[in-house]
Amino acid sequence: MRRRLLIAIAGVAALAVTLFAIPLSLALERSYRDDELLRLQRDAFAATRAIDVSTTGGDPIELPASPRAIAVYDGSGRRVAGRVGPARADALTRAANARRRPLDLATDGRLVVAVPLVVGERVSGALRAERSDAVVASRAHRAWLALAGLALAVLALATTAAFLVARRLAAPLERLAGAARRLGDGDFGARAPRAGVAEVDEVGAALDATAQRLDGLVTRERSFSADASHQLRTPLAALRLELEALELRGEELPAALAQVDRLQETIDTLLAVARDTQPGSATADLGALVDGAERRWRGPLAADGRPLRVLVTAVDPVARAAPRVVDEILDVLLANAHRHGDGLVTATVRDAAGRLAVEVADEGEGFAVAPEEAFARRGGSNGGHGIGLALARSLAHAEGGRLEVVEPGRHPVVRLLIRASA
Repeated sequence: MRRRLLIAIAGVAALAVTLFAIPLSLALERSYRDDELLRLQRDAFAATRAIDVSTTGGDPIELPASPRAIAVYDGSGRRVAGRVGPARADALTRAANARRRPLDLATDGRLVVAVPLVVGERVSGALRAERSDAVVASRAHRAWLALAGLALAVLALATTAAFLVARRLAAPLERLAGAARRLGDGDFGARAPRAGVAEVDEVGAALDATAQRLDGLVTRERSFSADASHQLRTPLAALRLELEALELRGEELPAALAQVDRLQETIDTLLAVARDTQPGSATADLGALVDGAERRWRGPLAADGRPLRVLVTAVDPVARAAPRVVDEILDVLLANAHRHGDGLVTATVRDAAGRLAVEVADEGEGFAVAPEEAFARRGGSNGGHGIGLALARSLAHAEGGRLEVVEPGRHPVVRLLIRASA
């Protein structure tokens, strides 16, 4: 890229200098020629004042001493004095006589001027003066050399500026390419450095956003197996109990099959959320979902002597979320209350400032860590809350919701905020 920029800028500068210098050199040459013609014409006028063409008899006409070649022609066009010039008046001299005004011409390396001779207010002939245009060529040559030197200086400056600009533009792109290569190698923490060039910085910002998105996707995929393993423990344990009971009571087979179905639904939900395939337009009836959760968890809680109460106060408890995802979050919250809580467990659905809130509370001692640390993944010292609650928060974020600990102390409350369908 540096080479292409250098060639492009230097080429444009060379073209601009050429298009400027050539017309300027021609204009200077024309100006020098006009100056010399004007000087020759002035000298010719001065010579006419010293020439007397009214001489009679055989006396020759006396010509003034001049470095120019001068010839005098009478009214008929015959040369009457001077040795330089045609014997008969040329077209320029005849035209000066006819038009009664001076004329000039540059041709064949010579400068020629014809000036009418006036005697007694009558044109009685013409004076023709000529000289070489070597002076014009010499001045033009010096001007061309000066222009060539100036053009080379401009090209040198343009090349230097092109090199600096190319380095300034190419260096940020090279650093950007390096960040892209690190990202391609799996380093999702790679960030593109800012260069102070708006367009390049926009590309860098887009690359950083891509890196963050890829990091989230890969992290979610990597943690899926561990999350799924943790979350499937409860249905697998229930399935084992049902199958063991099946050996003693044949009528328990439908319950075992229901647990297998529940296990399959959990796997499908986690896979769909982990791969971002959940539809964004799905709706979930939170009242029906908490009722279903009550049926699933009333038995396990009752076995430990703990009651479960469900309270729905929302006017329209329909949320904009996938039902299976909300169901999975409810199971995580109820399992957490069952495993780590105590006493009465309450599941409430209520309106919350334009959203719907699902709150799960119990009468236990609460969290032994700070609320945010309760969602830390794989925290060995956080009392076992980490993986389940971390998974539930990820599921909530996937549906545009938020999971938070409202009351971390005694009688803890965990709340899910989700968008209302209305």
